[in-house]
Amino acid sequence: MRHLVESEIDDRGIVRRPKSGRGRRRSVTVNIAESPLAWLRARGKVDARQFEAGERLRADYEKAQLGPRVTMRWDAAPSGGRPGPADHLDPTTAQIDAKRRFDGAIAAAGPGLADILWRVICAGEGLPAAERALGWPTRAGKLVLGLALDRIADYYRLP
Repeated sequence: MRHLVESEIDDRGIVRRPKSGRGRRRSVTVNIAESPLAWLRARGKVDARQFEAGERLRADYEKAQLGPRVTMRWDAAPSGGRPGPADHLDPTTAQIDAKRRFDGAIAAAGPGLADILWRVICAGEGLPAAERALGWPTRAGKLVLGLALDRIADYYRLP
């Protein structure tokens, strides 16, 4: 299923819905149906604060490049022009900072809750698949995921 939404990318690399047509820097078309967290948010199973915490964790995971590589890197070479606002950090430094934030958020969630966070947010597994893989009862994942998202929302100091 495809549910495409035009969204804005901010300086930290986090995708947000645009607030107005003016002043957008970069935008991307996002299929919100492909993320298990977005699916849960669309059905009211997680609140806005929990969703934002999960999106920050996923952004840090991707920026830190912690996922498995299946091919060689095809990053563009530096253009040599003036750096933009998102280019103020060296890619290596940005990657290290994202890894520190990711590790801190996972540590803040705790050992019992980190598993469900990684499976649903980083690996993109649905809740039923994550529950089966962890050996949990049916529908236990939603409650545990909510607790884990609350803890990382506190870590990210979300209001």
